[in-house]
Amino acid sequence: MDASGTAPATAPKTVFKQKVFSGVQPTGNLHLGNYLGAVTKFVDLQDRYDCIYCVVDLHAITVWQDPPELTRAIREVTAAFLAAGIDPKKHIVFNQSQVAEHAELAWVFNCVARLGWMNRMTQFKEKTGKDRENASLGLYAYPSLMAADILVYRATHVPVGEDQKQHVELARDIAQKFNNDFGPQIASHGFGDAFFPLPEPLIQGPATRVMSLRDGSKKMSKSDPSDQSRIALTDDADAIAMKIRRAKTDPDPLPHEEKGLETRPEADNLVGIYAALSGKTRADVLKEFGGAQFSVFKPALADLLVAKLSPITAEMRRLKDDVSYIDSVLADGSARAQVIAAETMKSVKDIVGFVRR
Repeated sequence: MDASGTAPATAPKTVFKQKVFSGVQPTGNLHLGNYLGAVTKFVDLQDRYDCIYCVVDLHAITVWQDPPELTRAIREVTAAFLAAGIDPKKHIVFNQSQVAEHAELAWVFNCVARLGWMNRMTQFKEKTGKDRENASLGLYAYPSLMAADILVYRATHVPVGEDQKQHVELARDIAQKFNNDFGPQIASHGFGDAFFPLPEPLIQGPATRVMSLRDGSKKMSKSDPSDQSRIALTDDADAIAMKIRRAKTDPDPLPHEEKGLETRPEADNLVGIYAALSGKTRADVLKEFGGAQFSVFKPALADLLVAKLSPITAEMRRLKDDVSYIDSVLADGSARAQVIAAETMKSVKDIVGFVRR
């Protein structure tokens, strides 16, 4: 009840404009897993959403990075975005560290998120193992910064791989708690019943998680000591063919149905890669190659990889050499991103109760 004895009106339901945010870490050479799990999805989403794509360099330094290599990697990821077909004029492409509001909102979220939530994050446990005491505080708080990355633009959808889905769920929890904690202030500032949306993960396609070519139980990774475990986007045709030829498999022919892949992780991985590159389902691939030996399937997969990746590799190399152009794209994208982020932070400060200029 208010002072007059009447119940206050229920705040109107907030309607959020659909918007996509996602990012890629600039840590070493990009590989096929980055391309199929993220970059191709980014390109596909351009026609349906307003998109904001970020090189998340603040996340990269949660573990030590050689500074000159980090600079090179930021530009390489940007070149990959552009080479794959992301339009930096219609959408926003930038690097995270140029927009200070990411870190600013992350601190507010550090004060909203609960330790119990952070302790459930499996990636921190996987990355640190038994050496947890020597991990950086940044690595532990990484999911809170990821939530800020998404919500500083009030994004509604996040294309991610399966391994990042838990972090998007945490972003939803943080957004919900912020909305609940500050509900009256949110309504009084004219934002309806919620200030932040609850972002939805977008997990698309048959190869959202590409596995190592040497071990089908492990994710394809830039940190794997074996270069044979991954297809780098900078690999030439000969390197791709050699890595696929050497990829670990088993002695049996490919099955005719997907059920036959359930206990064969390496076979499942290669079929999934073929499916994703060709735009087919695993079932379609097995209709074509079921019963075939890997001596038949591997050359077909290598040819498909070369056909799909070679144009992107060539364009990446051209763009990487044009440093001034890459930096201009990042500067333009950062300026446009900051306009949105600054407006969000202005409202967050009002809602929380900070005094601002």
